[in-house]
Amino acid sequence: MTAPILYSFRRCPFAMRARLALLIAGVEVELREVALRAKPAAMLAVSAKATVPVLVLTDGRVIDESLDIMRWASAESGNAGWMTPDDAALVADNDGAFKHHLDRYKYADRYPDDPTDHRAEANRFLQRLDARLGRSAALAGERLSTVDLAILPFVRQFAETDRKYFDALPIADLQRWLTDFLSSPLFARAMVRFAPWQPDHPAIMFPARSSG
Repeated sequence: MTAPILYSFRRCPFAMRARLALLIAGVEVELREVALRAKPAAMLAVSAKATVPVLVLTDGRVIDESLDIMRWASAESGNAGWMTPDDAALVADNDGAFKHHLDRYKYADRYPDDPTDHRAEANRFLQRLDARLGRSAALAGERLSTVDLAILPFVRQFAETDRKYFDALPIADLQRWLTDFLSSPLFARAMVRFAPWQPDHPAIMFPARSSG
């Protein structure tokens, strides 16, 4: 193994935050896109969780928590500046209560609950974010940091569930923050499409190497 291997899925918000961190840190990995209905045996052999992202380091160690991958990327690059300021409590609320309600809103056919109730609860978290963004350009200051990168993919997922509904919400600062992110070169690079990995395919390096 000449580079760490990242098992990823393009639309998964947890995998997205890992790719964003790798891009900002400038740390290269071999990216293996996963088809969730046909997860590769190589990934299942190293992570019993069977969920993305999974990072396999060159020494065989496995990191299968997205926030830990973000921290590893920062340490590996030697540049932790973009990781601060942070707000672990806000990220925990995103990964906990907000994600709970988001899933039951986005995937309403999988749950017996009324999705509008969960949408309303998720909105409470969005309002908290909007209030912060009314005071500063990013969630923890004037520039994007780890807290923004950890939460943005999930707000995107909420917005894309019903874009007309999201755009009509009175959360202008949050909408601006999300729009700026979605139109950024960083997001475009993080969302490049790759075919699902097969063992006999050539390795795909991420971030993509410059052709210049």
